[in-house]
Amino acid sequence: MFDVEGRSSQSEIHVAAAPGRVWDAVTDIALPAGVSPELRGVEWLGGATRPEEGARFAGHNHHPAIGEWRTVSQIVEFTPPRVFAWAVMDADGRFGPPVADVAERLATWRFELVPEGDGTRLRYCVRIGPGRSGLVMTVERFPDKAQDIVAGRLRELRAGIEATLRAVKERCERPGS
Repeated sequence: MFDVEGRSSQSEIHVAAAPGRVWDAVTDIALPAGVSPELRGVEWLGGATRPEEGARFAGHNHHPAIGEWRTVSQIVEFTPPRVFAWAVMDADGRFGPPVADVAERLATWRFELVPEGDGTRLRYCVRIGPGRSGLVMTVERFPDKAQDIVAGRLRELRAGIEATLRAVKERCERPGS
């Protein structure tokens, strides 16, 4: 069986803005929903109203091949203004038994900010697994096409990553914002 756990995609960009300004943009959980080809909306859960370690939020997603689904994410790393990371769980059981434990996450998403010259080097990445996801289901269904399926999914994820990075750069470099 082709193992998808640990597969990842990432990209980075230089943003001509101080890390604090970039931090404000990347910790706005609604920003990716405005530019992502897959993430359609987000909302805080459990009384949370802002990012902090342990806070949870729901993500509402759509993909032409698998339809719509909801995930629940928990912030697992929060080090202002350096690292913002969250684990994504299949709380509704769309891809297997419902998951509420970050140890069985579908993926981990992470922003890393590094001061660089007159601005910030912003890295954004996703790491798949270890939990059961739509990607795992598809690979199980078509094991002879596993490498192509995984490569295609990683291209899709990278496109979303790059769209988000461009949106952060645009927001942070816009005069008067």
